[in-house]
Amino acid sequence: MADIYELQLTLDLPGALPPQDLALLRWHLGEEGGRQDDGYAYPLWGGRGPAMRIGGALVGELCSDGPQWALTVRQEAHPDEFDDLRRMVMWLGARTTTVGTVGYLRFYESHVPDVLVAEAGTVRSTVLRVEKVLESATEVIPDPYA
Repeated sequence: MADIYELQLTLDLPGALPPQDLALLRWHLGEEGGRQDDGYAYPLWGGRGPAMRIGGALVGELCSDGPQWALTVRQEAHPDEFDDLRRMVMWLGARTTTVGTVGYLRFYESHVPDVLVAEAGTVRSTVLRVEKVLESATEVIPDPYA
């Protein structure tokens, strides 16, 4: 049994993000031009290609559309990395322009993730507990016009 989690983040950051903040993000994403100077041992989101335990692909992308930056991360994480991940997610929470759900953390064998919610300059975890599972055999995505 492995202690692997799936971390997914999708959030926006202001276009006026300072160059040193962009350099740190780029370093964590394994991009050229990145610069690490905050005590991290290695980039947290440099993985690309097939995921070993969580299925799908490992992703890390930072894009600009002019007025803001968009960040998407989907990576495998081990509990030994949680201190650094917590610090980085809180750092992002203090800078994000996104309000509401910004991602989740899920143990690879679990069906229900802990949802990460940004508001008021911070990120909190919302733990979902399922008492009863309702499933629809016919609709994976609901028909809004039905």
